[in-house]
Amino acid sequence: MGNNAGLYALTEEHEAIREAVREIAEREIAPFAAEVDAESRYPVEAQKALTAAGFHATHVPEAYGGEGADAIATCIVIEEVARVDVSASLIPAVNKLGSVPVILSASEDLKQRVLPSIAAGDAMISYGLSEREAGSDAAAMRTRARLEGDSWVLNGTKAWITNASVSEWFTVMAVTDPEKGANGISAFVVHRDDPGFAVGPKEKKMGIKGSPTCELYFTDCTIPADRIVGEPGTGFKTALRTLDFTRPTIGAQAVGVAQGALDAAIAYTKDRRQFGSAVSDFQGVQFMLADMDMRIQAARHLVYVAAAAGEQGRPDVTRVSAAAKAFASDTAMQVTTDAVQLFGGAGYTQDFPVERMMRDAKITQIYEGTNQVQRMVIARSLLR
Repeated sequence: MGNNAGLYALTEEHEAIREAVREIAEREIAPFAAEVDAESRYPVEAQKALTAAGFHATHVPEAYGGEGADAIATCIVIEEVARVDVSASLIPAVNKLGSVPVILSASEDLKQRVLPSIAAGDAMISYGLSEREAGSDAAAMRTRARLEGDSWVLNGTKAWITNASVSEWFTVMAVTDPEKGANGISAFVVHRDDPGFAVGPKEKKMGIKGSPTCELYFTDCTIPADRIVGEPGTGFKTALRTLDFTRPTIGAQAVGVAQGALDAAIAYTKDRRQFGSAVSDFQGVQFMLADMDMRIQAARHLVYVAAAAGEQGRPDVTRVSAAAKAFASDTAMQVTTDAVQLFGGAGYTQDFPVERMMRDAKITQIYEGTNQVQRMVIARSLLR
């Protein structure tokens, strides 16, 4: 663990980022959140506002035209956007998820080809790991890539790919040596214009309806040989390392939506009167609010610890990232469900944001590794 285990510092710059993102979120993103959800439409207003302010992909290193923001800063951006609209928070979150494998493992040439367009906001990048029959068991994937001359040829289908229809670049995992199991998987960068590549129709989802989730189809999809990320056979290792850096961003989404729900519940219970008193005067309600706040505070700190652990190269990064993701997302589900309860019948209607927050929170317990998988990861680390 080391003596600095769990240490991080929030700087004045972090607080300034929070203030700036919150202002943009309140002014440019929140007013459209209900409409984005009701119409299942992409939050173009959020993308424009985040890109204009440089908050769409803060994690890209300065060498590639990015902000080079630290991991906590990126989590703060995602958290503050998720506080008003989880769908919109997937813009910075998925830009990070899709590009971290490139940042970690790609050749300098490939980094130069992909990352500047993401930093500039000209392009976004999605992440293609899951398949219908290879979800938690990602190593069971069937998508194949074979080397033909100076090209890789990909065949197969990826499923549940976040922001697929709005991304230009895709980091895709495919089997290059079926004999070797997880060690036979390689990572590739695919462009939406590559021959033989197509994006499927949007899934109809419970929540995050503003973020298009689609399948990816590879039919003799042909890409230049130098679009492989790292050496052949290292793709799955890269995918697992990526999750150490991106699971805290899902924790940040969860903390954000939980905070948004708590803020709404406080305002509503202070305003709503029953039995001659504000609902917030009842101790039963006060204890619910107190529990919601305690869990959010704990989750927020754990998320920042996990974000810092990745940057510090701490040996326990996998465990703490899994813990942050699972704890924060369980917190988000609990808090948003309690918020709906505190709104009573009104909370069950679309007149108030808490029903959307509850639906949006659910996915944080599922994607980037279900919370059952996170618990397996934590236990394995403890028992090793």
